[in-house]
Amino acid sequence: MFITIEGPEGSGKSSVAKKVAERLEKEGFEVVMTREPGGTPIAEQIRNVILDKANTNMDGMTEALLYAASRRQHLVEKVWPLSKEGKIVISDRFLDSSLAYQGGARGLGIDKILSLNMFATDGYFPDLTLLFDVAPEIGLARIAANANREVNRLDLEKIEFHQQVRQTFLDLAKRFSDRFVIIDASQPYEKVIEDTYKVVKERLQCK
Repeated sequence: MFITIEGPEGSGKSSVAKKVAERLEKEGFEVVMTREPGGTPIAEQIRNVILDKANTNMDGMTEALLYAASRRQHLVEKVWPLSKEGKIVISDRFLDSSLAYQGGARGLGIDKILSLNMFATDGYFPDLTLLFDVAPEIGLARIAANANREVNRLDLEKIEFHQQVRQTFLDLAKRFSDRFVIIDASQPYEKVIEDTYKVVKERLQCK
């Protein structure tokens, strides 16, 4: 099963996903955590270029193409082989982030970026996508308060950019309602973990 975790900056998806993975492992499931951009050596090198705060002049389409290239390598080297072995793969971000950030917030067009990614991924979609929804003001405040959290180039965008990211994610949840489940990430941390765990377990039982 391939599960992706999506959401605006500061939604807490990374830490919650880790807790849920640990809980599943205690129950005997084989779980592998990964992330995008990155997840493999080559893809991580591409990640460094994308998120480098010095690359503020990066063109929007260049950004989208780099994400797609990183995604392809991630799938070929990690996601597909592990999925064939019967493992649960949980990825912190996947193609929906490209649709929200480059397609929506960058204004390149959701369908245009979707087409690009369908080429890169051979039309591959996750089995389940969890959208950690939170107002960007809350998410960015969390980032500012967390000294250990990596601050990347996208964190430095204006608030209007992050608002558009959130709205596009919500639009995608409606468009792909068969695989999207929205998690209220403004709730207390433990409640978000519990809600996420319940959704994942329900889907696993249906597989």
